[in-house]
Amino acid sequence: MTPAELASVVLAAAHAVFTERGLDRAALPEHTVVERPRNPEHGDYASTLALQLSKKVGVPPRELAAALSDELGRAPGIKSVEIAGPGFLNIRLDAAAAGQLARVIVEAGAEYGRSDRLAGEKINLEFVSANPTGPVHIGGVRWAAVGDALSRLLRATGAEVGTEYYFNDAGSQIDRFARSLLAAAKGEPAPEDGYGGAYIAEIAAEVQSRRPEVRSLDDAAAQEVFRVEGVALMFDEIRSSLRDFGVEFDTYFNEKDLHDRGELDLALNRLREQGHLYESEGATWLRTTDFGDDKDRVLRKSNGEWTYFAADCAYYLDKRERGFERVVIMLGADHHGYIGRMKAMAACFGDDPERNLEILIGQLVNLLRDGAPMRMSKRAGTVITLEDLVEAIGVDASRYALARYSSDSPIDIDIELWTRATRDNPVYYVQYVAARTAGVARNAAEVGLVPGDADAFRPELLDHEKENELLKALAEFPAVVATAAELREPHRVARYLEESVAASYHRFYDNCRVLPLGDEEVTDLHRARLWLNNATRTVIANGLHLLGVSAPERM
Repeated sequence: MTPAELASVVLAAAHAVFTERGLDRAALPEHTVVERPRNPEHGDYASTLALQLSKKVGVPPRELAAALSDELGRAPGIKSVEIAGPGFLNIRLDAAAAGQLARVIVEAGAEYGRSDRLAGEKINLEFVSANPTGPVHIGGVRWAAVGDALSRLLRATGAEVGTEYYFNDAGSQIDRFARSLLAAAKGEPAPEDGYGGAYIAEIAAEVQSRRPEVRSLDDAAAQEVFRVEGVALMFDEIRSSLRDFGVEFDTYFNEKDLHDRGELDLALNRLREQGHLYESEGATWLRTTDFGDDKDRVLRKSNGEWTYFAADCAYYLDKRERGFERVVIMLGADHHGYIGRMKAMAACFGDDPERNLEILIGQLVNLLRDGAPMRMSKRAGTVITLEDLVEAIGVDASRYALARYSSDSPIDIDIELWTRATRDNPVYYVQYVAARTAGVARNAAEVGLVPGDADAFRPELLDHEKENELLKALAEFPAVVATAAELREPHRVARYLEESVAASYHRFYDNCRVLPLGDEEVTDLHRARLWLNNATRTVIANGLHLLGVSAPERM
């Protein structure tokens, strides 16, 4: 019995009690939930339904709980119901009802854990969006791991999601990039406000190889060639790096297109229609202070140039015009000040900034070697890049390490820890369960132990304490996925896999032998435990997939 099925049983019992007592059934909710009690000794699940309904119908909570307890006690699959405190219901399932979950999980396969909790939501999820002036640095890599995991979670809970990477390919940073490439091609030091690192020389050399005529051009014309070709090469490198990291975007959006298509003027006109623009000192301003910003923002300077914020406004409007009702943007720790102005901008467009715009801030990441932070990339010169991280600990460990922590907390990634083949390495600990469950299934097949038909499955045999503990852990998965999606916290999945599933499976494996010993005859208990083993493999694989991490069959 799954938690959702048990919740339905509880609600059905409430309907029966209300009918018998002549209580107003309109007070009953359409849905209810059951939760795991903090203390396992209190039962398998707990319900607060009696407490929730007591005031509505004028019945003391313990009296209502007693009536619900009597009704639930007659329901199939319920072993016992106890009343605790002011009216909590502590529920225990019988072994057959609890064990059926193993069959449900195996038969659901990759679908187990998915739901329609966010069905109907259309979300644009923008993350990474590093400037095309250098390789993706480790802060951007954190958003690559977290953002991709979040997109998987949102889709797993029914949302329609469009992932997006915004290339800032217009503006002064691109001019500095082009000048840096030209300087490298001429063998000169990088401009004072330019970009350094070996990658600049590499790109400059590649541009000259592709466009040898650039050597004969004057500086202005050569700089334009380096701008066009260099940005394209950097784009390709960033896409390739992210693809190798397992991250693909539905849309790669170029800032330059906003300018070329006149979308900044469109945004300006829309804001003017809303009555939030004014002119001062020859510049065009957006009155964001009307919606809580600390100061008004310039959209167009007195010399006619657009500001970065004007492009932000146009880009937000473009997303909304494409039908996305919620715009989620992931930004680095140095962008915390953007929240107020961006929320105010959404309000200026007539949107609800709490509903239509969501901004997530990610904190800093340090890569440690021998206990000290690594500060220099071999190639970028000033920052640690995606390639540096992957070279140090691999793709799976990188993605897991970055998604394992709340994004609003700084993290240190210790190279020694994350490459260690021991249980204190979190990704190894979880992947080891994936490999062990696969190994048990292989070994079972070799001795003629197969799960058999579902009709022959004997769930009531799974009555060992450690079997029950593992079943309860597996039952939590759909709720964990839904909560992680709603709260935008993929780390909940990682911690659940480690602390609940992997830990419970290891205890089950140590106490409940799946495979027959020697010439021992294969029994229904062996088969039932193999179902539970395979159910664990399914949950581990599904959970790791949501994090973009592999579930190996061998290690």
